[in-house]
Amino acid sequence: SILTFHNLGQAFGANDIFAGLTASVPPQAKIGIVGPNGIGKTSLLQILAGLVRPTSGGVQVAKGTAVGYLRQEAMHAFRQPHNTVYDEMLTVFADLRDLESHLRHLEAQMSRGDFSAALLDRYGALQEQFELGGGYEYEVRIQQTLDGLGFKRKHWHMPLAHCSGGQKTRALLARLLLEQPDLLILDEPTNHLDVAALEWLEGHLRTWAGALLIVSHDRYFLDRVVDTIWEMGRGGIESYRGNYSAYLTQREERWTLRDETFRATQENFLKKLDFIKRNITRASSSDRAQGELKRLVREVKAVEVGGTAVLEMDWSKFAAEMGVSGTRWNVSTLEQKIKGLENPNPRSQQIHMSLAVGGKSGRLVLHSNGLRVGYPSTPLFAVDEINLYRQECAALIGPNGTGKTTFLRTLLGQIPPLSGSLQTGMGVKVGYFDQAHRQLDLERSVLDELLSHRNLPIGEARNHLAHYLFRGDDVYKLVKSLSGGERGRLALAILALQDANLLLLDEPTNHLDLPAQEVLQEALQQFDGTILLVTHDRYLVSKLATQIWALEGSPKQGYHLRIHEGDYQSYLATR
Repeated sequence: SILTFHNLGQAFGANDIFAGLTASVPPQAKIGIVGPNGIGKTSLLQILAGLVRPTSGGVQVAKGTAVGYLRQEAMHAFRQPHNTVYDEMLTVFADLRDLESHLRHLEAQMSRGDFSAALLDRYGALQEQFELGGGYEYEVRIQQTLDGLGFKRKHWHMPLAHCSGGQKTRALLARLLLEQPDLLILDEPTNHLDVAALEWLEGHLRTWAGALLIVSHDRYFLDRVVDTIWEMGRGGIESYRGNYSAYLTQREERWTLRDETFRATQENFLKKLDFIKRNITRASSSDRAQGELKRLVREVKAVEVGGTAVLEMDWSKFAAEMGVSGTRWNVSTLEQKIKGLENPNPRSQQIHMSLAVGGKSGRLVLHSNGLRVGYPSTPLFAVDEINLYRQECAALIGPNGTGKTTFLRTLLGQIPPLSGSLQTGMGVKVGYFDQAHRQLDLERSVLDELLSHRNLPIGEARNHLAHYLFRGDDVYKLVKSLSGGERGRLALAILALQDANLLLLDEPTNHLDLPAQEVLQEALQQFDGTILLVTHDRYLVSKLATQIWALEGSPKQGYHLRIHEGDYQSYLATR
């Protein structure tokens, strides 16, 4: 292994972010790290990159291992902010450029007639060193990397100090790719990348010679790049072989097995308790029953602390190590404890979402003819004809700023079309998810905001919000104090109450952690109505779309909406 960590813990004050993490990174592993928001994924990367010291445990990096780290925001990642983007890439090859300078100097001497044996030997040695080090390719590598990550040529010579946050992050990523460290640690590398840059990066990382550690919410990216998944949870890190889709299958199998093990353990405990109840008052079997009672109490206490897995090891030794007390319980207390054991299945910590269809629409749900979308001063795109039928899912994809959200607002009647027609069919009831959450009143509480959209009894409203992880006093938080992910969950909770049969979804997975994305995807797959989806989430598109509406063109020539009848994979094959 090139990196190993054992019993790693991190805390802020009295609050543990994580504890007891142990794992290792083999030399050419490509590892994706997943887990709910707030579990400490970024903190772990910062520790492994050597930027932050852990509260407990340690990290061992193999001697001579070069580590590169891409942080989410690269605002202060450059020592020389006056460097241009291209100059910053050249710093990676400083040694090669020194060699190049020496070669030019020797060539100048030769041009003046100096062909001494010593000079020619020196020149030959330096030239071989230059060639082996990639001296004749480094400028091509820089150009390919900047092009691949979406830098326009006019931005190559822009000072880093003048670059946007997204451009700085891409510049840092480009520099790291050119440095080729033995271990490359990437925190949300797909942020700030368009689809073309994403596809280039995926191809580049698939052939990466070193090891990769990647935290990403982009499930499609993880599917195409990694060969191992680490799932971070309260119980530590669990490792799964394969990409993200393989992880989902294996995780479901593990959860099912743990669920069965838990139920079998609980049932076994109750059988033992039944024997104790029947025999503890009999003179002939009281001593045996008392011994069984003592053993069962220790088993139940061990499971309370360490879960059912402790029963597969020497649980009595575990109980001693964990300080499980020998305090006696009576039979009644023991029965309550057995029935009160918590099932460790993580499904209980996920949001629970279902989308009911509010009546059946006509077969033709959406139709347009000769449509032009945009604003009088800024036309955005045109489309000849659209027909969207009941139970289909159309994914509207294309570069930022080409009019995807404007199209949804045109459909909602908030913006008139520049020309042509756009109508919904008979019996269509629209539900809308706005990526900016403009429909949320920031001054209301979570509970009041939900009730403003649907009049429900308080208890029913609170139960509904609990399905979206707003529990206890969370329902009294003001909307303005919520994180992006929490606002997304509240918007989904409201959407689920709209009883729509046509869902207009504008970037619904933005800010959602992976568990919430999975639940949303499952709810949409089971939705019996029609969906129009605007998203950069290629994984969601690949699972849902029956049509791809692709915005194609350029800012100079304008954009046109191309309708592809078929799923995402068949669309990719036609590009």
